[in-house]
Amino acid sequence: MSHKDLREWLNGVDEIGELKQIDGADWDLEIGAVSQLAEINKSANGKDHALLFDNVPGFRPGHRVLTNYLTSVNRFAITVNLPIGLGKQDCVEAWMKKYANPPCIKPKYVAAGPVMENVRQGNDINLLEFPVPKWYEKDGGRYIGTGCANITIDPEEGWVNLGTYRVMLVDKNHVSLYISPGHHGRIHRDKWFKQGRPFPVAISVGHDPLLYVVASSAQPYGLSEYEVAGGIKGEPIEVIKGPVTGLPIPARSEIILEGECVEGNTVPEGPFGEWTGYYASGARQEPLVTVKAVYHRNNPIITGFSGLRAPKGVHLEVQIIRSALLRAEMETAGVPGITGVWCHKEGGPSLLTAVSIRQLYPGHARQAGHLAASCRAGAYCGRYTIVVDDDIDVTDLSQVMWAVVTRSDPDKANDVIKRAWSTPLDPMISPDDRASNRYFNSRVVIDACRPYEWRDKFPPVVEISKRLERKMMKKWGKIIQG
Repeated sequence: MSHKDLREWLNGVDEIGELKQIDGADWDLEIGAVSQLAEINKSANGKDHALLFDNVPGFRPGHRVLTNYLTSVNRFAITVNLPIGLGKQDCVEAWMKKYANPPCIKPKYVAAGPVMENVRQGNDINLLEFPVPKWYEKDGGRYIGTGCANITIDPEEGWVNLGTYRVMLVDKNHVSLYISPGHHGRIHRDKWFKQGRPFPVAISVGHDPLLYVVASSAQPYGLSEYEVAGGIKGEPIEVIKGPVTGLPIPARSEIILEGECVEGNTVPEGPFGEWTGYYASGARQEPLVTVKAVYHRNNPIITGFSGLRAPKGVHLEVQIIRSALLRAEMETAGVPGITGVWCHKEGGPSLLTAVSIRQLYPGHARQAGHLAASCRAGAYCGRYTIVVDDDIDVTDLSQVMWAVVTRSDPDKANDVIKRAWSTPLDPMISPDDRASNRYFNSRVVIDACRPYEWRDKFPPVVEISKRLERKMMKKWGKIIQG
């Protein structure tokens, strides 16, 4: 199924019965709470829907907010043009097969697009006309940018980045922009400030979910997410040259904010409930974005995500994409015998990764674990990487932990990596380190494979053989499955 923008995507989701409209929820806590309660309870009733909030009290009907839009495998598959009906690991493997090394297709500049149906500049700008949610009770404000794509450019090298960084509403023509250290948008910002120049930024807060998928993933330094998205689609993403910043903005986005930051011009930002499930980054002074132009479609849609304590607040597309990127990087680096990679939602999903291998030589498990913990896709705020044998389903945390407790000796199985890349969002950054901007962490590689030297003598697993399973299912399947 091919789609060009969010509205075509919503039509596809509606066709498979996974879209639900909710009328009358308030922007103040209700949209966030309803979204997360739906996510928490979906396992109990087996139903999973994207939620489209309309008729928000105090706002014009048709000004909508979309949440929970990438919480099912089917909706992720629609987003990246894979078949629906796949399992989690099947989806990772299908992604790997089709998109591990997609051709990069540069964006196509067009003169106009639906996003320019309404143009607001100067005194006509009023961000308060949009139903921007306050997601949780302890949030420091209303966040217009959660499922967003923030567009920036490197002033020295000229490449364009799309990143998902949180954006807080300040007033009718200002927002604040928080970018964690080490991310490409932060590197761009620091370069502009070092040159003593204003930092230009364009913020899309409603768009084709594919742009969110690539913007929230770890793409190589210097490669534009526009090119990655174009490669996945098989055609260029249509963009317009931003009238204010000159940045390429998605022609079919729902809402775009164009503006700039000036070094030293800051505002209190946060706290915000983040993907770790904590308010770890607290409140601080962050750059103020003066919004100089707003463009939006008729009846615009804000795409939003809200964090929640893991595992309930973790969205499936993050697990799938990060798992696929990790496996692709490990295989590119030359690690053989990889049979599975899964980033568990209990880890947010950066904090807990499982890798399964078919052991081929001494040190194979440690090699796989250290690479998974340190390559680009795994480097940011990792904590635990567990390597298991290929008889373990890496998507099943119970099986992974069974391997840990039965196949690893704590004295021999654990390697600690120190002074790795962390973030202010990490709840384990101490107050002293936080005050000094020391954002390092330690991480552990756990070798939960059968010891290589005597793996053939390891006690056999108690299980039904595949041969007996087939025989019994043929004879008793109707009763067993009845």
